[in-house]
Amino acid sequence: MNRRVLALACLASAAAAAQGELVVWHSYRAAEKAAIEKVVAAYNGSHPGAKVTTLAVPYDAFADKISAAVPRGKGPDVFIYAQDRLGGWIEAGNTVEPIDFFLDEATRSRFIPSTLEAMTYRGTVWGLPVNYKVITLIYNKKLVEKPPADTKELVALGKKLTDRAAGRFGLAYWYSDYYYHAALQNAFGGRVFDGSSAKPVLNAPENVKGLELLVSWLDAGILPAEPSTALITALFNGGKAAMIFTGPWFLGEIDPSIQWGLALLPRAVEAGNKPLRPWMTVEGAFIAAPSKRKDTAYDFVKFLTDRPSAKTMALEGRQSPSNKAAYEDPIVANDPVLKAFRAQVEVAVPMPNLPEMTMVWSPATIMMASVAKRTIAPKAALDKAQAEVLKAVAELHRK
Repeated sequence: MNRRVLALACLASAAAAAQGELVVWHSYRAAEKAAIEKVVAAYNGSHPGAKVTTLAVPYDAFADKISAAVPRGKGPDVFIYAQDRLGGWIEAGNTVEPIDFFLDEATRSRFIPSTLEAMTYRGTVWGLPVNYKVITLIYNKKLVEKPPADTKELVALGKKLTDRAAGRFGLAYWYSDYYYHAALQNAFGGRVFDGSSAKPVLNAPENVKGLELLVSWLDAGILPAEPSTALITALFNGGKAAMIFTGPWFLGEIDPSIQWGLALLPRAVEAGNKPLRPWMTVEGAFIAAPSKRKDTAYDFVKFLTDRPSAKTMALEGRQSPSNKAAYEDPIVANDPVLKAFRAQVEVAVPMPNLPEMTMVWSPATIMMASVAKRTIAPKAALDKAQAEVLKAVAELHRK
């Protein structure tokens, strides 16, 4: 963590607090930053006497700054972050304020249900969802006339478009990364934990089937070896990857010469024709537990996640808003990118927000790399990862 940046951020927040301002931390840049500043200006203009100020905190250190500053009462009144750290912050205490007390049914019903689910921990809602991110299928229109509807079509088209000697592949994605692989696992009903409990079940039979599906794609020869974000970008921009699985963060990397389109991830024939179900990450607006302006903070968070603000964040910030009504606006509804991700989120699964999830990533990374290199069978790899996760979770609970 950059201590100097943290100190400056805390001093700025303390100075604002002394002046009665509501301080909001976020990690947005460029268009997203401009959009949220426009929303804040609209709030200030429509609420006489209100003064909301924002601070853009570098993303790489944002989570650590929240953990270090907020419990000490040195941070913001509101912060915007993804749900993956939520459980850890709640268990640590004095970081996030529960909002069930404020939340009415009208506000609950404004959101895509799964995005509000991501803000829920052990039955309590802790934030309002601002936007979501999921992976979907992006394809080269010069190579793919019609994107595949199911995995049978995907493999058939992938084989047709693959020429390994020429370095061309029908499909490319970071399949050795557990986040990207989860779409296959979830299609079979796979999971990391048993229901809402923190009991790891990484070697569940459904998870084995998900890895076996990946192995069948490797056997089909349609995927490049040793995938990485850099390789996938190079292949797609060079016209050597016909289809990729990725998210909205990739769109800015696409070369202007590429004619591309978006489509739903295909249905998995092997899973009873159920859709591939990617993990969804949701950025929520959270009220800091030590804030002395919780009523105002909640009022601003409601404003930020209401339809007009969601439209601004969608069209100007290029975010996929969690507010359902935002998609009723014709401009939002007809935007091809927003429309594609809105369709994909219908089958997405919120990424676990349990603190135990932090214990999963390292064993899962090793597991995925081993299976991708074909050095271990899926079941054995998952059994090994499960043992490592159980050990790590036990150590976490002893602390």
